[in-house]
Amino acid sequence: MLVSPSLPTLPTEADAPLPVSLDAFLAGIGPRAFRFAEAGLRQRDDALDAVQDSMLRMLSYRDKPAAEWAPLFWSILRRRVVDLQRRRGFRLRFWRSSDAPAEDHNIDWADSAPGPAQAHEQRDQYTRLVAALRQLPARQREAFTLRVLQQLDGATTARAMGCSEGAVKTHLSRARAALQQHLEIEL
Repeated sequence: MLVSPSLPTLPTEADAPLPVSLDAFLAGIGPRAFRFAEAGLRQRDDALDAVQDSMLRMLSYRDKPAAEWAPLFWSILRRRVVDLQRRRGFRLRFWRSSDAPAEDHNIDWADSAPGPAQAHEQRDQYTRLVAALRQLPARQREAFTLRVLQQLDGATTARAMGCSEGAVKTHLSRARAALQQHLEIEL
């Protein structure tokens, strides 16, 4: 019988020490929250607004225990993203406005640390991932983003999405299969 060596695991939010203050928590979660919102809204400005609104709403929960901040924040942000998606769909469906903002597929995510070739490759991979994520149903995209990209545990993801852990596993499994198929075809 072959025994596979145990693979190292990535640290999760559960492994991280709890933040000292809500301000520290919000400062640390900001970039990840923006990437989550941008993937769902496809608009840089809308994503920034959604994150800012969610952070402002979190200020009213300052008295909650620090262990509850992460699921609460992700739940607030997810609802804000869904609200903005619905509002945009309503506006486009009934008014067919010509002044609706165009899709912005050329977002520059360059990190100053890697070299130019590596930064280009990372942007290319990120663009392909975001394009593949946009093809997924909303619940699958949310489950994948929260569990894989944001590295939340199953219970926290379930609380943020407002469903059971089993539903999160189902959405995540379907999302992984669809992403794998989409990315293999693309390459």
